[in-house]
Amino acid sequence: MNKRLEAVVTGYVQGVSFRYYTRKEAQHLGLTGWVANSPDGSVRVVAEGPEHQLGEFSRFLLRGPLHAHVEHVQADWHEATGEFSGFNVRYL
Repeated sequence: MNKRLEAVVTGYVQGVSFRYYTRKEAQHLGLTGWVANSPDGSVRVVAEGPEHQLGEFSRFLLRGPLHAHVEHVQADWHEATGEFSGFNVRYL
């Protein structure tokens, strides 16, 4: 059964290739959705897929890529909508 993870990642997460590596990890795990920088300096993520893969993905969000410093991840779980066909970088 597919689930949906909506997350806001705060800390030093912009300007460190966070979106690039988040998309790469999501695609590796077979997830769909998007990642985007927010004007407040956080990164927003919406991902859908099997619960196990989303669990691995959420662990990635907690650490981020090499040069990031994640302070907090606000994660909300929902039922998947199936609205995405791939995982993309969005520009808010």
